[in-house]
Amino acid sequence: MAKPAVKLIQFDLDGTLIDSVPQLHLAVNAMLAELDRAPASVEAVRGWVGNGADMLVRRALLAGREADYAPAPAELARARAAFDAAYDRVADRQLIFYPGVVDVLGQLHRAGFILAMVTNKPSRFVPAILTAAGLGELFSLVLGGDSLPEKKPSPAPLLHACAHFDMDPSQCLMVGDSENDVLAAKAAGMAVVGLSYGYNYGRPIAESEPDWVMDDFSQLVDLLLA
Repeated sequence: MAKPAVKLIQFDLDGTLIDSVPQLHLAVNAMLAELDRAPASVEAVRGWVGNGADMLVRRALLAGREADYAPAPAELARARAAFDAAYDRVADRQLIFYPGVVDVLGQLHRAGFILAMVTNKPSRFVPAILTAAGLGELFSLVLGGDSLPEKKPSPAPLLHACAHFDMDPSQCLMVGDSENDVLAAKAAGMAVVGLSYGYNYGRPIAESEPDWVMDDFSQLVDLLLA
């Protein structure tokens, strides 16, 4: 596919810019301990990430239970509150960037691209993470999973970002690591890069057929700045 005529780049966060599984693992296990549940492994938590905190909590509660088990609303509410409290304590600590992320984001910003953050992570956690990462000033718009009535894979957050900057989707690029990012971008009518190293429920991102599959974040430089 030819080099895109991009002005606005929309980025996912978890699994795209940072490996947040270590912090999420700590928060999930703190939640499970409060509920007198057995702890989860790091790899289990890695497989649960990608659809927002509510789904992460639900998947943690369903793990190892009978097929017909369904957590009661009160249990879900208690679990979510416990998760939020635990994640508040650790979300911005010892952040792990994927290779090339900090340098490439700086290059793209200096080159004049508008950068936006569109994540399914609850919005309350995102500013502290970006500040701790030293990336806060690079993003002109930040949307969390609860910023709008719908989150990815709905195209609504991506289209909202386009409208915010008065951009047509053809002027935008989505960069993410999961099928949610690819599906949202395709539904919005914009090009999408799928990163192979993130969280995609154990399936190759290529199966979702993004416009480009990249194994390294630094390949964005070749695509957009070469």
